[in-house]
Amino acid sequence: MRTQVAIIGGGPAGLLLGQLLHRCGIDAVVIERKTRDHVLSRIRAGVLETGFVRLMEEAGVADRLHERGLVHHGTRIAAHGRSFRVDFSDLTGMPVVVYGQTEVTRDLYDAREAAGLATEFRAEGVAIHGADTGNPHVTFSRDGTEFRVDCDFVAGCDGFHGISRQTIPLSARTEYEKTYPFGWLGILSRTPPVDHELIYAASDRGFALCSMRNANLSRYYIQCALSDHPEDWSDAAFWDELKRRLPEDVADRMVTGPSIEKSIAPLRSLVTEPMQWGRLFLCGDAAHIVPPTGAKGLNLAASDVHYLHRGLARFYETGDAEGIDRYSEQALLQVWKAERFSWWFSGLLHRYPDMAPFDLKMQQAEIAFLRDNRAQQRAFAENYVGLPY
Repeated sequence: MRTQVAIIGGGPAGLLLGQLLHRCGIDAVVIERKTRDHVLSRIRAGVLETGFVRLMEEAGVADRLHERGLVHHGTRIAAHGRSFRVDFSDLTGMPVVVYGQTEVTRDLYDAREAAGLATEFRAEGVAIHGADTGNPHVTFSRDGTEFRVDCDFVAGCDGFHGISRQTIPLSARTEYEKTYPFGWLGILSRTPPVDHELIYAASDRGFALCSMRNANLSRYYIQCALSDHPEDWSDAAFWDELKRRLPEDVADRMVTGPSIEKSIAPLRSLVTEPMQWGRLFLCGDAAHIVPPTGAKGLNLAASDVHYLHRGLARFYETGDAEGIDRYSEQALLQVWKAERFSWWFSGLLHRYPDMAPFDLKMQQAEIAFLRDNRAQQRAFAENYVGLPY
């Protein structure tokens, strides 16, 4: 088969890119290793920056987001029994929207199917060929049959474990990585959220986060050891530990219940440079990983998609290759700013195992400075709602 852009990965980054390209009249095939149902079963965060919402609007798939998304005009930060609120709308004129990644992906799949666009599911053994030439192609198999997709460009949106990043020779890429000495234990419960906005909490016992998916579905996290396993934590033990890390007024009004999902995610930062090699472009987790503190992962993928689809649209419309030639340069400017914010916010709230008394005092002073200084709050809010593309 022949297409203009072969997109590897049927998650939100690949689907959003495909939808935006379709709106520009550019043909793209999405190649996904799993089934649609499997992709939609993944539980992921869903705090959407203004830029992401605007891209969904541009893609023509924002109706349900606007109907069901929870608009948050600020967030609450708690530390050592005290808390304060950072007002995003007052400081930046923009909110964020809580709308689950699963719902984003569902909307994009529905739009893709309604438009009759090609999606190749259950694609095994995906391989990218000739990315450093003018004639790349992608091969895969399904049920014993081999397939080949000839294309002009390949967009690698297949995540950290995908083939796209590995296709770039080690001699042509550099990876910058930081592994954090803790993880997040998270549970999903059919309980009303403890607050109408997110609460980030620092305590002597470690970090905690109170989040939500909707008015009846809550998502909570606590910092845990990397050696922990989900089965080590009963629901009762989780709720007890969570409450210990929150201000008393928050803990007292929390509604608890059985968990319907429980998992542990390690925290890491990783950036691959460059994000392109010949006619292969990396998007989202294929190029970078951020800690979940501040919810930048999905939003950073959208930033990549913005630069790539604009570059491709310009190329096909006018023949001007500047946008695709500068894709990596432009995308990495946003990537490193988001990495910095996630690194800083993680350091502000987590208890590191090697922290000396001086380090603890500095962390407390940093939180106090954020609480008391409007300029610092504005900088925080600007990063949280999303820096402009």
